[in-house]
Amino acid sequence: MNTPNDILKQYFGYDEFRPLQKDIVESVLAGNDTIALLPTGGGKSVCFQVPALMKPGMCIVVTPLIALMKDQVENLLSRDIPALALFSGMSRKELEFELENCVNGKYKFLYVSPERLLSQHFLDFAIHMNLNFLAIDEAHCVSQWGYDFRPPYLKIPEFKYKFHGINCIALTASATPSVVLDLEDKLELKKPKLFQASFARSNLSYVVQNEENKIEKVKVICEKIKGSGLIYVKSRKKTLEISKYLQSNGISSDYYHAGLESKLRTQKQNRWKQGEIRVMVCTNAFGMGIDKPDVRFVIHEQKPDSLEAYYQEAGRAGRDGKKSYCILLNHKSDFNDDIKRIELKYPSSKDIYRIYELIYNYLKIAVGSGKGISYNFDIQEMSSYFNVNPNLVLNALKILELDGYFQTTDSVYLPSRLKILCTYQELYEWQLNNESVDALFKTLLRSYGGLFDFYTSIFEFEIAKRINKSERWVREHLEKLKQVEIVDYIPQSGAPQIHCLEHRMSSIHISDNRISYLRNLYKEKIDAVNAYVLNTKECRSMNLVKYFGENNSLECGICDICLQKNKSTLTFEKNNERIQSLKAIINKGTFKLIDIKQHVSDEETKDYLAILRWFIDNEYLEETEDGFLKWTKKRH
Repeated sequence: MNTPNDILKQYFGYDEFRPLQKDIVESVLAGNDTIALLPTGGGKSVCFQVPALMKPGMCIVVTPLIALMKDQVENLLSRDIPALALFSGMSRKELEFELENCVNGKYKFLYVSPERLLSQHFLDFAIHMNLNFLAIDEAHCVSQWGYDFRPPYLKIPEFKYKFHGINCIALTASATPSVVLDLEDKLELKKPKLFQASFARSNLSYVVQNEENKIEKVKVICEKIKGSGLIYVKSRKKTLEISKYLQSNGISSDYYHAGLESKLRTQKQNRWKQGEIRVMVCTNAFGMGIDKPDVRFVIHEQKPDSLEAYYQEAGRAGRDGKKSYCILLNHKSDFNDDIKRIELKYPSSKDIYRIYELIYNYLKIAVGSGKGISYNFDIQEMSSYFNVNPNLVLNALKILELDGYFQTTDSVYLPSRLKILCTYQELYEWQLNNESVDALFKTLLRSYGGLFDFYTSIFEFEIAKRINKSERWVREHLEKLKQVEIVDYIPQSGAPQIHCLEHRMSSIHISDNRISYLRNLYKEKIDAVNAYVLNTKECRSMNLVKYFGENNSLECGICDICLQKNKSTLTFEKNNERIQSLKAIINKGTFKLIDIKQHVSDEETKDYLAILRWFIDNEYLEETEDGFLKWTKKRH
């Protein structure tokens, strides 16, 4: 019979598991509910893929991102492991064909979104599948204390009931102690085994810099630090702006955001992963599931929404164990919109009720009607029709969905996209010769910015209304323009729908106390980020891992704060006795950085750490995958 190590070697090419991986695999094989907290790049997928390959039946993997599904499925297929992802772009015929294949045992892994998991159409097939266990990736999404709470994750226990309490493994890279408790409760795990790796990344140098001219500073960092890099920004427009600026200064760069066509996103990802592009300027849509080990720096052009998000994004640096930099650029104006962000994310009870009313008015449903019926629903169309902020609609809808009034399909948030492929002059000449589409192009250019530069979300109903044509006419002419390569037009994949779980009510109760509670939770996350940014005394790494409940970590010695403290250069003459003492300990081959407190007094810990950091930074010492320190060839 194959052992976990046999499977690891056969399919993944590794001789040994990373720390904790084998323990997690054995827990799943023993039939335990399991929670695995491993840092970004810690090899979470192996923890459920190895036991799934050893057990009969198919593993269902619940994950929130289509890009993540596709990356993992492609990775499995490249290893001759049969895997499938179900996503909204598939036709019903294609979907049913593949679900039949799942019933017939063709696949070992089936990746689905939490929304799909409990759809009746999926359940009709799933009940006949031979399932071995359920893997819940990005499991922090189940917790209201998580930074990316997704209400559909709360429905996962309903799926478990239909399969007599099928065992689960919940995996995430960033969970605070309160989120861990919530995972056990909300997923209804039975006496779960918890495995938690240290959140400390000893090779990462965390830096916060106050800057007036951020784009210039980004350029300087890219010039100074050699190797591959990521630059995270908040807006799609900035991805293009900064990438162009870097290119104009001779720095190999590209841009990435969720508005780009899927095929183009994949091309950009691959070029960056293969080293054809050195620096990727991106929104937070980039990075999930992309394992590039030699990223030397990650820059955040603006402070993130939470320390969980920052830890994940910054943690894409240095996965090969070599020294890398995580740099957050700050400006005093970055704090100005904090209150607005909180109010927009969690609207008032009055605004939520207003959106509730507008949704039913938009759907033309009277009081006392609608329960159990699904309707086509476009957030942008509704927002435009009633002249309300689409983000307000989106966030109010999330709360209404959480309270059990509605259920939406994932395509609600994926409108059509368009990019103009020709130059402005070529378009002008085309309009002169094709008067029938002149009004269409004028409306497009007036309504949407950036059409010549990147793929932009468009709304056909809105365009049709402005040029006094039918929506069908707009779609047909955009398709014709696509055929002659004037534009690239990507119609919305799947009709967005909303399912009414209750009849329309004349009034609903939204608790002000609950909204206040949710706002306070979100404010705590923003406050934690602000404290990290404004901190000038505590080691950045210690400050960060303490947020995740790890209170026994050591000063890293390489963040901006530690370096400021240790400005006085250590000389070999002054510390020769300490160096000889360290050499004797390291030569035994079982010494980790975190073990230093066991060998020296508290007063001397800082000096000994500084010496060790000097050896590591100058490549005399290196850390093994297990965290042990060993001498490099350079030392000899």
